[in-house]
Amino acid sequence: MDVPVTDPRKTTAPADPTAQNTDQNTDQPSVRSVAKSRRAALIGALFLMATSAIGPGFITQTATFTAQMGAAFAFGILASILIDFAVQLNIWRMITVSGKRAPELANLAIPGSGFVLAFLVILGGLVFNIGNIAGAGLGLNVLTGLDAKIGGLLSALFAVAIFLAKRAGAVVDRVVVIAGLVMIVLTVIVAFISQPPIGDALRQTVLPDEINFATITTIVGGTVGGYITYAGAHRLLASGTAGVEHVKEVSRAAFNGILVTGIMRYVLFLAILGVVASGVVIDTTGAAANPAAQAFQAAAGEFGLRVFGAIFWIAAITSIIGAAYTSVSFLPVFSKKIVGRTADLATIAFIVVSLAVYLLIGTAPATLMVFVGGFNGLILPIGLTIFMYIGWFRGDLMNGYRYPKWLLIIGTLATLLTWYMAVMAVGPIFALLTL
Repeated sequence: MDVPVTDPRKTTAPADPTAQNTDQNTDQPSVRSVAKSRRAALIGALFLMATSAIGPGFITQTATFTAQMGAAFAFGILASILIDFAVQLNIWRMITVSGKRAPELANLAIPGSGFVLAFLVILGGLVFNIGNIAGAGLGLNVLTGLDAKIGGLLSALFAVAIFLAKRAGAVVDRVVVIAGLVMIVLTVIVAFISQPPIGDALRQTVLPDEINFATITTIVGGTVGGYITYAGAHRLLASGTAGVEHVKEVSRAAFNGILVTGIMRYVLFLAILGVVASGVVIDTTGAAANPAAQAFQAAAGEFGLRVFGAIFWIAAITSIIGAAYTSVSFLPVFSKKIVGRTADLATIAFIVVSLAVYLLIGTAPATLMVFVGGFNGLILPIGLTIFMYIGWFRGDLMNGYRYPKWLLIIGTLATLLTWYMAVMAVGPIFALLTL
């Protein structure tokens, strides 16, 4: 999937290999083609980040915490969105301006730190992907009645087929954009049907009745932490969108991606809140509990249950793609040979390993999905600390770009906040493994 990254110090667009560059007239289609390709890559990166951020784990976490906290969980959603802005605007800009993937850039700034970051992200991505495949199987089970393990197998094979395509990057871009739009529309329909108490939700978004740091850390980890932080930026590098000259379009894409993700998070929360506020009791503790499915069925009956199946499968399949692609994009720090078609094959192997573990352990319970989000929330401040160090003290890695101080300030505040939340939440998060 990866293509060579253009030299960030060059301001000329990469040549179109299909163009007959014999005169200025034939050069024009090449420019249009490059511009169109870059726009597609930006939109693809936007939706890859957005759909990766809203996987089956996040949906399960949202249903679980909304059932437990009610409208007060709106504050957790807001916190995740604000942290997302501070994280993604910095990470996307640093990676694309430098023209280097996260672990490579980290190693240049602090020798050895890139290897540690890569190990943690790949480990978190692998655990996440097991849950993603389980979620895909569960989604197909609800949607079609197909056995969950068979559904997980078919979903994983679908993801493998995407990476077998000759132009896998372009296929990934199209799949995540279409799937993301469908998921948003279906969730809005259920939110409209469930009729949530919007006034109370808006009030508690800024003035919550309770604040739970373990909950916020888990939801932040499930939608910002781990591989999700780097998904969009690494996709842009693979498409050749790197360099100081692309700062504005990269920042715009990051902002729009966070906006899309934020809207989707809040709409999903409202859909489930409407059910909880109506007095329906949602089981969040049983071994076979599926809080989100219960909420959607309570909101819209059989139709709601089928919609949940569709949303859950779409969220899962796009997250399988995002987790596998982004995790493998960290492997070149260990071996420079893992590029191009070799990277595609490594991505397929990553999916197959995740599938094998899923088939051996069975469907992941809701508790596992919540734990994985919390685990990635613990990884998040480690990566952020490295990148804030780069921003403040290693401007020489930015190819002459003068990094905005205001962006570093909000990034640093987000880093301190995620460290505080991680320390406060580490005990409760690992306690989930004993449930």
